[in-house]
Amino acid sequence: MIRVPMLLFWSTFVLTGLLTACQPPATKVQVITTDASYSASLSNDASIALVSTAHNGVQVWDLTTSTLSYQWLQGQQKNTSNVIETAISANNLYAATISSHSLAIWRLTDGSSVGWWSLPSYAQSVAIANTGQTLVGLVDGSVMSLSPEKARLIQFLGHQEKVNSVSISADGNKALSGGNDGKVLLWQAQTGQPIQQWQLTSRITKVVINDSGTLSFASDITGNATLWQSGTGKPISHLDINRRQMTFSTARFVNHDQQLLTGTPSREIFLWQINSGKRLSRWQVQLSKNTQNKGAVVYSAAMIAPGSIVSISSQGLVEYWQH
Repeated sequence: MIRVPMLLFWSTFVLTGLLTACQPPATKVQVITTDASYSASLSNDASIALVSTAHNGVQVWDLTTSTLSYQWLQGQQKNTSNVIETAISANNLYAATISSHSLAIWRLTDGSSVGWWSLPSYAQSVAIANTGQTLVGLVDGSVMSLSPEKARLIQFLGHQEKVNSVSISADGNKALSGGNDGKVLLWQAQTGQPIQQWQLTSRITKVVINDSGTLSFASDITGNATLWQSGTGKPISHLDINRRQMTFSTARFVNHDQQLLTGTPSREIFLWQINSGKRLSRWQVQLSKNTQNKGAVVYSAAMIAPGSIVSISSQGLVEYWQH
């Protein structure tokens, strides 16, 4: 009567140990903040980290020197931040931050403000191009596309339900959006003209377009994740996900668009091969010492060289990994 539970316990212990051993540890860990955070973004080269903290505004960190470059406040509350999402342009010139009802665009060269805009509905997501062209996905099913240089604003109305994720090509011409209606829409950011449309089985949680605008990716809450050619609309591959559900909190095309790097709300980072959809590597971000929170959202991840990964999570940690 005793041996069976002991054997079961031993088997579970061995399996847990093997699973833990398979996870490569971070080669370097950098503590950015011990404050609670709502969002964070890494630049493509992981030289800049943008973090929305609960009590110290939006912080811009130079990760090459581990120094705080700027501290921004969006809104009128002192020393607090209501910024729910952040974005950095591919050329490291601009940053965008959104609160529930406002958008702010900033220059990363000197920390100055480009402008502040009130939004007509509750904001969900934001993306910014090299030109400063900015997308904001809203709960009313629309996407605001703003060009601060040209003082031009359009409202894209292609979705029937709230827009959960937006992405924009580096030149600011192509926009990608996904919403609760399961639609993934590729369109012209300057005019709102539709280019491609795809339909997934359930609500979209993450979309991303590569810098050149030639590749599009989207995933829904059921773990259905697909890569397409933007020009033809033809599928390239489906990510080989063997779970009933998987959601992505971040995604980025890396390694000359040969691979896709993703993060989840459950501490995981995955590297995928684009042409096959096969999973290449998995990492798990750490928990801070003495933290009361047993989970961690991977806010952003980047590849600084082939096989060298950087991540930032809701634990306030920037972690470096090797593949």
